[in-house]
Amino acid sequence: MIGLGRMGANMSLRLLRGGHEVVVYDRDPGAADPLKTEGAIPATSLEDVVGKLAAPRHVWIMVPSGQPVTDTIEALTPLLEKGDAIIEGGNSNYHDTVARAESLKASGIHLLDSGTSGGIWGLENGYCLMIGGEKDIFERARPIFETLAPPEGYAYMGPAGAGHYVKMVHNGIEYALLQSYAEGFELLDASTYDLDLHAISELWGHGSVVRSWLLELTERALANDPGLSSIRGYVEDSGEGRWTIQEAIDRDVPATILAHSLFARFRSRQDDSFGAKLIAALRQEFGGHRVKNE
Repeated sequence: MIGLGRMGANMSLRLLRGGHEVVVYDRDPGAADPLKTEGAIPATSLEDVVGKLAAPRHVWIMVPSGQPVTDTIEALTPLLEKGDAIIEGGNSNYHDTVARAESLKASGIHLLDSGTSGGIWGLENGYCLMIGGEKDIFERARPIFETLAPPEGYAYMGPAGAGHYVKMVHNGIEYALLQSYAEGFELLDASTYDLDLHAISELWGHGSVVRSWLLELTERALANDPGLSSIRGYVEDSGEGRWTIQEAIDRDVPATILAHSLFARFRSRQDDSFGAKLIAALRQEFGGHRVKNE
């Protein structure tokens, strides 16, 4: 396992507890320390990682998407042998994954792309894995996926890039679900009724058609901080929502709710919106509506 952040470290632990032998490496040497007590074999470099694994090797990369993935694969390629496999478990753009798989073919190295969902709860509950690449290499690596995932929690999606494609759309849907809950609870908060949002989130978890794990997490968040007073309303995006909307444009699919959810995140990062100011100014111009001055 290369990359021992929040995901990589917990995935390593789940594999270790499932009986696998796991060599672990991170640029921060201290990141491997908590895993040693669980039986992990620490490596000091990528060369050391490869040297500690018997062929055919399976090297799981869990580093940020983009250049870090490219750099890691380029550094690994001359160290690996024909028949070895790289499993890329981050949120890479599926176009990049297809190109990387094609490039690795020249060296006889296989690439599996594993869209990975489950977050920090994956250690306990398992990770949902959406896997692309060559089917026979997927079968060879199946014991890894079986350990990481809950029952029925992993599946083969298709050729190279298919796993990351499905995860991309998964994350686009996630944006929309989060936005839906956000708008609903903001409306509840704005009501003239003195509503207990925590109680409502707990209530809806019992038999309601809108119950979900995200609603359970809403209940948990509101229990810890009922007014969310300790949190700024600033929402980042890690790229998958943008790629999903671009794919919808390219495929002529009307993904209107997904697009709105992405743009709502952009709005959350503005202290004040020039666009909103312009709307207020125009309403004043054509209708004499009042504006609030700075």
